[in-house]
Amino acid sequence: MTVDMIATGTDVKPLECVIFLRSVKSPVLFEQMKGRGARSIDPDDLKKVTPEAASDLTKDRFVLMDAVGVTDSPLVDARPLIPAGEQRGVSLAMLAKGASDTKTGAGQYFTPRALIDAMVDFTQPDHDDTITDPACGTGGFLIAAHAYIREHHMKTMSLDERMAYDSGRKIWGNELVTGTARLAAMNMLLHGIGKSDGPSLITVGDALADKPSGKHATLVLANPPFGRKSAITVIGQDGEVEKEDIQYDRDDFTATTTNKQLNFLQHIMSLTAVGGRAAVVLPDNVLFEGGAGEKVRRKLLDEFDLHTILRLPTGIFYTGGVKANVLFFDKKSPRADGKPHTTETWVYDFRTGQHFTLKQRPLTRAHLDDFVAAYRPGKPRSSRIESEDENGPFKKFSYEELIARDKVNLDITWMKDPALGDADSGLPPEVIAEEIVRDLQSALNEFTAIARSLGGEVDVPEVEVE
Repeated sequence: MTVDMIATGTDVKPLECVIFLRSVKSPVLFEQMKGRGARSIDPDDLKKVTPEAASDLTKDRFVLMDAVGVTDSPLVDARPLIPAGEQRGVSLAMLAKGASDTKTGAGQYFTPRALIDAMVDFTQPDHDDTITDPACGTGGFLIAAHAYIREHHMKTMSLDERMAYDSGRKIWGNELVTGTARLAAMNMLLHGIGKSDGPSLITVGDALADKPSGKHATLVLANPPFGRKSAITVIGQDGEVEKEDIQYDRDDFTATTTNKQLNFLQHIMSLTAVGGRAAVVLPDNVLFEGGAGEKVRRKLLDEFDLHTILRLPTGIFYTGGVKANVLFFDKKSPRADGKPHTTETWVYDFRTGQHFTLKQRPLTRAHLDDFVAAYRPGKPRSSRIESEDENGPFKKFSYEELIARDKVNLDITWMKDPALGDADSGLPPEVIAEEIVRDLQSALNEFTAIARSLGGEVDVPEVEVE
């Protein structure tokens, strides 16, 4: 087991082990907490397991508050030890071994903090909003949205409005993986959302299994797990393991499909309240896949206002070959004249010519400043301006142009990467090599999905590009 970091933010990698510690300065409180069952940890022993974080540790006494996914730590076992009311001030020590878990079917690609903050800034959560994330992971979107409201609106909010965030009336999430859901719940508590003796703000289960029943959100922020198929693992009495594809039979879905991202998009379309809005990270195949994909895109254009698409660069997720976008759309009431709600869609190409890596050139919030300026959050969309250069990143397309495209393909490109035709572009050889690896990995993922859909047994390891 290796240790990557000790932190208290929402930057959480896919985890093998997470422990929550509380630094206790008072000897009396320390003994009291031990007497109530909390396990003490000597900081010197902790440093032996977490040498990279030695500079962040003090000589204070540490008490174990909770442990998630602990398998072979010499310090702790997996017992949940969370004394009621004592979560505040806890430090989060994250021990990570792998960056992704592709063989267990979780398919999570944790969202970069810079992208989370940007999406929240674009959507501008208000104290009147009800906010949710149906695939919340460790709660990054929910925490960032709450922080935005606290910074911009908390002074004008009543006590009842503030307390609504602790009861689940204003903000809530769902997560499929139990250990990750526990981490999300604790993470939210550490950021002042919810109460230790109150209802959990994170439900555990398959968000796609049932349609929303009376609880819709005016703001949905999400990065659903990437994976072409929805599937369950079946273990028979003979011990044989098989995977069965899931098709969700929901009367609120336009198309029945095993494509997980299309199902999540349909779920979010239902989950969003009339008059509400959504910002969702989705892979490229949602924009161009035919059949069910075309049906869903037609509904999105006709019954919603798909006003903006942000094409994301590669190299910002923990698994190579991931090509994704952010779709921004509003949900409207049906029009009496039957006309579509989308009149034009603005596409910002933040992928072409951009080169990021997780460690050498990670994505930062500043990299998205140009998109923020073009998006103009809070201002009329009529004030937006297309890029003057025909090879510029921001263009608009009318509903008629979009609906006339083959299969209503929304995977729109027009920019040329200067590095592709210029041997003297100045890109370091390692960056060019990483781009080639990502393109090959993306193609391999697509062909793997096709092979599996045809019944082939394909086991291809994911590649992480640093």
